[in-house]
Amino acid sequence: MVEHRKPIPVTEAVERVINKAQALGIESVALHDSYGRILAEPIKASHDVPPFNRSPYDGFAIRSADSAGASGDTRVQFEVIDHIGAGAVSGKTVEKQQAVRIMTGAPLPAGTDAVVMFEQTVDSGETFTIRKPFEPLENVSLQGEDMKEGDAVIESGSFIHPGTIAVLATFGYAQVEVAKRPVVGILSTGTELLDVSEPLVPGKIRNSNGPMIAAQLARMGIGCKTYGMSADELDESFNIVKQASEETDVLITTGGVSVGDFDFLPAIYERLEAEVLFNKVAMRPGSVTTVAVANGKFLFGLSGNPSACFTGFELLVRPAILKMMGADKLYLPRTRAVLAEDFTKANPFTRFIRASYDGSSIRPAGFNMSNAVSSIARGNALIVLPGGTRGYQAGASVDVLLLGVEEGASEWTL
Repeated sequence: MVEHRKPIPVTEAVERVINKAQALGIESVALHDSYGRILAEPIKASHDVPPFNRSPYDGFAIRSADSAGASGDTRVQFEVIDHIGAGAVSGKTVEKQQAVRIMTGAPLPAGTDAVVMFEQTVDSGETFTIRKPFEPLENVSLQGEDMKEGDAVIESGSFIHPGTIAVLATFGYAQVEVAKRPVVGILSTGTELLDVSEPLVPGKIRNSNGPMIAAQLARMGIGCKTYGMSADELDESFNIVKQASEETDVLITTGGVSVGDFDFLPAIYERLEAEVLFNKVAMRPGSVTTVAVANGKFLFGLSGNPSACFTGFELLVRPAILKMMGADKLYLPRTRAVLAEDFTKANPFTRFIRASYDGSSIRPAGFNMSNAVSSIARGNALIVLPGGTRGYQAGASVDVLLLGVEEGASEWTL
């Protein structure tokens, strides 16, 4: 007897998954290993940045008052009494019509309040002249203009990108408190599957889903345990899933979630006494995507069709993992774009179309059936067409989810 499943909206499926995801705790890593992690503590400025008034240019530090009256007809002369570079401090106090030759980043010497760039002078070595007056603090980078001591700079839950690394280094974080990453396992199911290294034979296909998901995880900075491929045999599949679920925080399986005679994952979830969050989603592709929780461990049953598998990961697995890592931006970033060509297919469920986005317009990335592989390779975004629509014409404005973006969005907005 065929099981009848009631589909739930995509938004509800995402909410159910996110509500079950729990942060895994905190660990300390070296600064050079922290890229791509999620910050587990807020960062406050421990000192002013810059920590002193400094020169943003190579030039001469002067007293601005001494430049009064300078013009093209009346050049004003200064005597150079010292020369300092970045990291050095002048021990001299500048007096009337004196100056210090200064390099970018060096602190302003005592008595000075402006910087004359080299190209604004006629330099003769011991002296130079200028042809314009300078205002107080002209060409000066002020103490604390970037960050002041005590400022909240980065919030807990933030993705650590290169700019974050710069801030952490500025304030001396040789070790960084970050959220723990989940242990993730991948199991591909289906008697029809071959390893990538095996030659094709009639009735068989190579396993593309396993390597694809491993790469999607790698894009998030997550490693994985691979449990290979399981044939369509209930006891064998159950034993592998049971073992994998005990060794991981998240187990991602591909295939075996439909209602065919050899789709065993629903029976396996039942044997594990897992809580099934849902077993059908009102989406194309990937409507048979199933998510369960057993003993606090996530079991993501993704479709065996590559495009459906890819989409299910991005919409459901990715935000769950980010929530487990304590991130505050869980979702694919969303924008709007102009459809560059007709898409006439009806959409009984919300449809996610692999697409190529150029920053303003978007078009389907070729063959877009759920079993398609080529469109995944060509696409950098997903067109989102609401359920209940009957097709779109070129020129229509459509919702777009961006793929491969370093940092996501804080809200689910579909």
